[in-house]
Amino acid sequence: MLGRIALGSVNFDEGIAGIGYWVLPAARGAGVATSALSALSVWALDEIGFHRLHLDHSTRNHASCRVASKSGYLVEGTKRSAGLHDDGWHDMHLHARVQGV
Repeated sequence: MLGRIALGSVNFDEGIAGIGYWVLPAARGAGVATSALSALSVWALDEIGFHRLHLDHSTRNHASCRVASKSGYLVEGTKRSAGLHDDGWHDMHLHARVQGV
């Protein structure tokens, strides 16, 4: 096992879903998250027919920001103090990928 990726907050009526992922420390930096996110996104958008996929990550997590960007997810904004982590509240970047864009 290298990590986990999943669709969540699925709204089939509107064709919108969120994506969450993580990678074990030993597998980080090898493109695992980017490959998984790209593959899941193509499947969800092109095969299943979702219109929009979104994800968020701490603004302190630069690696996750690179993963999202490399996988075609544009930054839409910053959600202030929106994620509670072990060390307190974090601002969160919101990214999204839209079908056909």
